[in-house]
Amino acid sequence: MSNWISIHVVRSILPAFCFFLPSLAYAHVGVGSTHGFISGIVHPIGGLDHLLAMVAVGIWAAQMGQRSIWVVPLAFVSVMALGGVSGISGMAVPLAEQGIIISVLALGILIAAAVKLPLVASVVIVGLFAVFHGYAHGAEMPETVSGMAYGLGFVLSTALLHAGGIGFSFLMQRISMPQLVRITGAAVTAFGGYLYLAAY
Repeated sequence: MSNWISIHVVRSILPAFCFFLPSLAYAHVGVGSTHGFISGIVHPIGGLDHLLAMVAVGIWAAQMGQRSIWVVPLAFVSVMALGGVSGISGMAVPLAEQGIIISVLALGILIAAAVKLPLVASVVIVGLFAVFHGYAHGAEMPETVSGMAYGLGFVLSTALLHAGGIGFSFLMQRISMPQLVRITGAAVTAFGGYLYLAAY
């Protein structure tokens, strides 16, 4: 009975939360300060697109298990840093905003469907998404020491969000409620769909 109540609450509250907080949808392009280490740490949690995508990477990695638990998040952080460098250097990455929206949508689907892919395939998928996230944030970073400190803080915060997703997935398994992980994936998918509709 308690499991059913928990599932019902999640299904009811999360979509409403996403609907009524559109101002939190985007985590980049002029949102907040891009100077200093602390700003870099705080910045990723200021927009639900980046926040949900980062947590979703951790959840999906934990769902797949084994080496994916650490390889997939590490791949995302590494490629995101390279994407950030491309943004700082002024290199053009087309369709970055669309790529970010698709990353939220796709990661939610992968979690909701509990998709398990070969390690190489999963690394390629998150790596592609990481390019868009890294570029979007790198493009707004100043080419200064303060900007570099911001970048380091942003990378650390992203890694911590991945860890949070992994921890959430493990906790749900420990309390015998793995279905909540898939429901969370469905909620992330719904938010990705909302972002797509809001953008187009």
